[in-house]
Formats: sequence, structure tokens, C-alpha cells
Amino acid sequence: MGRLIVCNIMSLDGFTADAAGNPLVLPMDAAFDRYNLERLRAADALLLGANSYRMFMGFWPAQADNPQAGAVHREFGVRYGTIPVTVASDALTPDDVAPWRERTTVVRRGDAPAHVRRLKASVDGDVVTFGSRVTWNALLAAGLVDELHLIVGAAALGTGTPAFTGPVAGLTRAGCRPLDGSDSVLLRYTLA
Repeated sequence: MGRLIVCNIMSLDGFTADAAGNPLVLPMDAAFDRYNLERLRAADALLLGANSYRMFMGFWPAQADNPQAGAVHREFGVRYGTIPVTVASDALTPDDVAPWRERTTVVRRGDAPAHVRRLKASVDGDVVTFGSRVTWNALLAAGLVDELHLIVGAAALGTGTPAFTGPVAGLTRAGCRPLDGSDSVLLRYTLA
């Protein structure tokens, strides 16, 4: 049985994006990339919300063969080109999923919990989600998230998009460590 692992970056004051909704203001450094690649290597499936899907689709596939990209980004591009992807969306069009059509399953957001239960039962490794705040918060509320991997970046935004949409109980610390070569810290929690 697979586990649903949420991987997200957030500021010291708990925001995943600035007031304009831009997550790129957070310190996504080489250590952040290395950790996310580690999670992606352990994954049998990827789960994304529509906005993260569009953003990743617009960047990662081209990195596989990009001679200007570093080894980590090239490996991301290769992995994103082969891993099965589920997207929770009520609005994606066929054009949105065209580049990954053969590996992409689109489910309506209301159907995502049932789909994720089946997906977790069908894989041995992890189902990982990056970004996708609305999607993972809904699955967290439904009791389907097994672990939170929160990378706390060395930045305070003061305002923005909060990581959590509601209270969360039943968290147990599973690990805490600085990321090598970074001012960011990884906080890992399991959920009861």
C-alpha cells in the first residue's frame, strides 16, 4: 500500500506564496531541488492540482534534454516524462493535458478522495504531491495524507497564501533536519 506524501515549501511565517500568489519568492535553492528529486525517485505516482500541473508541465518536460540544465533538473525532466500523474481539476482541457495525455488521469476535485484511496491501494511506493495546496489540504481534511514534508525556507513574507486552510490535529514529528548547503529546514510529520 502506498503513502500520500505532501512536499511543500513555506516561509517561516507559514505562507506558500506571496500576496500575489507567487510561490517563486520562496528560497527554492539547490538543496530544495535535491530533496524533491529524492521524493520523486521514491514515488510510483504524482498527484497535482490544476495550477501546479500547468506550471510544472510548462517547465519540466523540456529540462530532460536541456544541455543548459544541471543534472538534477535533467533528471526531474526525465522523471516527469515517465511517472503516472493524477490531476485533481474541474477545469483542465484536453489541450492542458496533451503533452502527458498517455500518463495523465484527470479526476474531478470532488472525486479526488475516492481516486486517491484506490491509487494508494494500487502502488507499493509513494504517491507524492508538490505545490497543489488546495488539493492536498482537501485530502488532508479527508484523512488521506500520510506524511507532510514541509521545507521551511529562510524567509518571512508577512502576508500571502497560508500553507493550511484549516486546523490540523494528530501530527507526530517524524524528523527535522537542515538541508545541506541551505538555510532551509525540513520538517516531517506523520498523521494519525
